[in-house]
Amino acid sequence: MLHRLANEIARRRVHRKSVVDIAPNAQVNYRGMQHRPPGRLSIGQGSIFQGSIAADRPTSIVSIGSNTFVGNSAIVTAERVDVGNDVLISWGCTIVDHDSHSVDWARRQNDVRSFFQGQKDWQHVTVRPVRICDKAWIGFNVIILKGVTIGEGAVVAAGSVVTRDVEDFTLVAGNPARPIRTRLNDPQ
Repeated sequence: MLHRLANEIARRRVHRKSVVDIAPNAQVNYRGMQHRPPGRLSIGQGSIFQGSIAADRPTSIVSIGSNTFVGNSAIVTAERVDVGNDVLISWGCTIVDHDSHSVDWARRQNDVRSFFQGQKDWQHVTVRPVRICDKAWIGFNVIILKGVTIGEGAVVAAGSVVTRDVEDFTLVAGNPARPIRTRLNDPQ
């Protein structure tokens, strides 16, 4: 009972802060996004979202397709993260569309003070959208970094760090993730 009440309170907060389009039959953990929800959030029919979302900019967009499962994983976005239909994202994954800070010390030296004051200078931070295509499977504890596209039907093995695009119907593994097998269950 308390779980449902807490989730309902969080749902109201998210709806007040964001433009929301969530299918009526989607199951959503609103508590995982209530403090920093994205500016636009959509979750499709039959999807289950058990993770969290931290929007580092109020204009960010998170789109999750239909019949998609996101376990207790984190989406951190400043611009855009798109997840397709029939996708499985396991527990412990992190998907980030930006570097968070400049690699140049002189440009990041005030980041903590600025963040504490509710400000962030994005001028020297690389931001590029992430896209996970239909039918992909992302294993436990995977990290997907900025600008990556995971192709249709691709599989990312547990514990991998994805820094480059993954081709359709390809299994990748490792740090950094590398192709292990191609043409997985390709319908062609």
